[in-house]
Amino acid sequence: RLYQIPFEMPDCGGESETHTLHLVGDFSAPAEFFVTLGVFSFLYAMAALVLYLRFHSLYGENKKLPSADFCITVCFAFFWLVAAAAWGKGLTDVKAATQPTSLIAAMGVCQGQDVVCGAGATPAMGLANISVVR
Repeated sequence: RLYQIPFEMPDCGGESETHTLHLVGDFSAPAEFFVTLGVFSFLYAMAALVLYLRFHSLYGENKKLPSADFCITVCFAFFWLVAAAAWGKGLTDVKAATQPTSLIAAMGVCQGQDVVCGAGATPAMGLANISVVR
């Protein structure tokens, strides 16, 4: 939800006032889907582990239980692939929206002929990139 992030932009009208601007974009849906699927996968893995260890004889005797377990695991694997792809696209969109050059280009103050604007820092996206790879 980048639109909730404010940042201050100086006003070049000769006064020391600043204008509050907000970033543009809402990329929370892919991230929420990715995290939700991760939580459900973890809970299913814990339930399956209890079934395997505590009720091993039930799992071995019932022929439908291993098939159901396999189908659920395949579904989780497919949705995990979809969620990772959605989060990867969402992260790419976040990077594009927070890129310093695009932010500077959106600021009216930086559009003057004698004005030189530069980014104070480049955002670090290393941990976000790792989250997509996982």
